[in-house]
Amino acid sequence: MTDKKWAFEELEPGVTIPFGEKKVGADEIIAFAQQFDAQPMHLDEEAGKASILGGLSASGWHSCAIFMRMLYDALLVNSTSQGSPGITEARWKRPVIAGDTLTGSTTVLERRALKSRPGIGLVTFRHLVTNQRGETVMEMENPIMFRMRDAGGAA
Repeated sequence: MTDKKWAFEELEPGVTIPFGEKKVGADEIIAFAQQFDAQPMHLDEEAGKASILGGLSASGWHSCAIFMRMLYDALLVNSTSQGSPGITEARWKRPVIAGDTLTGSTTVLERRALKSRPGIGLVTFRHLVTNQRGETVMEMENPIMFRMRDAGGAA
């Protein structure tokens, strides 16, 4: 038995968990880009304005990292998560511009107990990240493995 809030049993299809907010600053966009994605629109305001993105914008990979932190804070930190086998789909719908404030949510699409790993279930989520105007900036879908409260397991 675990004292974590979120185990496999609580993650039923339709459950939605909101994320907190994250303001994205120019300094962190540039710092991330310098290390991981040094394209000009992620390093320089003028290059960003000259691009189709319209301003200094976060790398899509930076957006993924921000999302991951929001998911961790909203769900994973207080869960029985055992990690994920991967990402089914990720789409960057709009640029994340310096000064944007992001939020979003994750919704359980489906779940199933794993026959190969008794006591573990696979939960598939649909994640949405939006900006301060309510525009979707990123969508992602992926399965995450969770321990069950009862190793006998719910289906």
